Amino acid sequence: MKIHVSHILVDQKHEAEDLQKKLQEGVSFEDLAKKFSKCPSAKSGGDLGAVDSHRFVPEFAEAAEVLKSGEISNLVKTRFGYHLIKNLG
Repeated sequence: MKIHVSHILVDQKHEAEDLQKKLQEGVSFEDLAKKFSKCPSAKSGGDLGAVDSHRFVPEFAEAAEVLKSGEISNLVKTRFGYHLIKNLG
């Protein structure tokens, strides 16, 4: 399944929860990704491109596949840390 998503990756749950609050306050997902994500995709606002969801670890793929365009996931824990995922449609 092809999906186009961006994400923010952090090490600690409390960091991800703080970012969730900032998103609810209206701060841009892309700006937060650039500033806080530890993934190399941070420089592009977290954009991972349009790729086959099977390229991701199962927890990430399952959360990303059910998002509607523009929707942001709840916290997703993987072996890499904590993710917030946004469907870019």
